[in-house]
Amino acid sequence: MSINDLLKADDITKALDAFKAAESFDHKKFFQMIGLKSKSSDDVKKVFKILDQDASGFIEEDELKHVLKGFDKAGRDLSDKETKTFLKAADKDGDGMIGMDEFATLVAEL
Repeated sequence: MSINDLLKADDITKALDAFKAAESFDHKKFFQMIGLKSKSSDDVKKVFKILDQDASGFIEEDELKHVLKGFDKAGRDLSDKETKTFLKAADKDGDGMIGMDEFATLVAEL
């Protein structure tokens, strides 16, 4: 399964363009722009599995830095500051990783 099976490629491209500049990433706006908020819980979990590149069941800080490339290879890497801000928003249990439930909660909070 690819990300384009779940989300519209045009929406992803527009969202990536909106956050091209360094230090401009806002996960809430990004997830809204790509239509993730309106997806079912199952679809959000499928997106999580795609972003969890090592299939560990968690999105670790290193994977999070490259999260935009999980939506499209043309996506940029997040800065260290953006990565830490995103991780802090999602990591509810403080283990330094984002689990599937934490990801689903983050999307639902938008």
